[in-house]
Amino acid sequence: MKLVATGFLLGATVIYALARWQEAAGAPAWVGYLRAAAEAGMVGALADWFAVTALFRRPLGLPIPHTAIIPTRKDALGRNLGDFVGANFLAEPVVRDKLRRAAVARRLGTWLAEPAHAERVTSELATAVRGAVTVLRDEDVQAVLEQSVVRRLVEQPWGPPLGRLLGHVFADGTHHRLVDLICDEAYEWVRNNHMAVLRVVANRAPSWSPRFVDELVADKVYGEVLSFAWSVKTDPHHPMRLAVDKFLVEFADDLQHDPDTIERAEQVKQQVLEHPEVRNAIGSFWSTAKRMLLDAAEDPGSELRRRVRDGLVTLGRRIDSDPELRGKVDGWLEGAATHVVTNYRAEVTALITDTVERWDAKDTARKIELQVGRDLQFIRINGTVVGALAGLVIHTVSQLLL
Repeated sequence: MKLVATGFLLGATVIYALARWQEAAGAPAWVGYLRAAAEAGMVGALADWFAVTALFRRPLGLPIPHTAIIPTRKDALGRNLGDFVGANFLAEPVVRDKLRRAAVARRLGTWLAEPAHAERVTSELATAVRGAVTVLRDEDVQAVLEQSVVRRLVEQPWGPPLGRLLGHVFADGTHHRLVDLICDEAYEWVRNNHMAVLRVVANRAPSWSPRFVDELVADKVYGEVLSFAWSVKTDPHHPMRLAVDKFLVEFADDLQHDPDTIERAEQVKQQVLEHPEVRNAIGSFWSTAKRMLLDAAEDPGSELRRRVRDGLVTLGRRIDSDPELRGKVDGWLEGAATHVVTNYRAEVTALITDTVERWDAKDTARKIELQVGRDLQFIRINGTVVGALAGLVIHTVSQLLL
């Protein structure tokens, strides 16, 4: 395009030179019109060549003021571009209006309602989870667990909250099933361990006592124990059961209000937390959870991925069919977007400004010229043609008036 534009200038120059030569040789009057058009075309071509060239470099290398505009004003242009983007694209009203017209929530709901799309999102989430879990170092996670979990367990007293919990459980009677189980197991043990009871009685009997007397006493004791266990098992209002209930209620109250009981609970807590098995369990918790997460994320048919996929489909259908929920989602999106543009607009525009400032001035001018230079050469061509027409008109008018 440079060659074409330069060709127009050379053509106008040749025509002007031939016309002047013919005029000097006594050519007809119409040659003067041709000479005037060619002369004005040369002026227009040179003026536009200067204007186009001055954008990117100094014409003929001369230090003419207000030339090489892009290389010398690159940083200012970058700042102006950043300010323009911030004021016209990252303004809060513009962002809100664009999001409202885009109807993001409706589109998102319709898109998520498709099982194939929900599966795609689930797959991407699984990939993200695998990446995050793989990047985390086990020792770092274990340290965080020990600091956040174990420390909180150590700092918080166990007695009062445990007492309140047990108090609610005992007040509701939920513990009766556990008591029933204990009574059933106690009765089954007594019934199935007749010989054990006999041995206990025999071992406790005096050495001078006859054996048959020991056996009679042991049988009697066994029968009484078995009868007692059966009564406790079958009678919900047995005094033994009532005594257990009373003891448990008093124990729950002591855990909340009795300093000695609270102190003993703290001692038990320390013993439990300092036990090697407990610490090993805390250390292996992350390894177990990590393995479970990786297995669930890698298996497309896992329960976790199935639930996530079904949940996304359900969410998409709800958003698509529920105007109130859709309005909430749109409100959240608008709020998030406006928060970003309000608080981080300067950082976004600074990214543009800093990027332009890091560009080399000559390379920047060259890149811009390669992008828009073809159209700018048409300015030179148009300048030649328009200048020639203007010169022709001016010469014609002057001939008619003078």
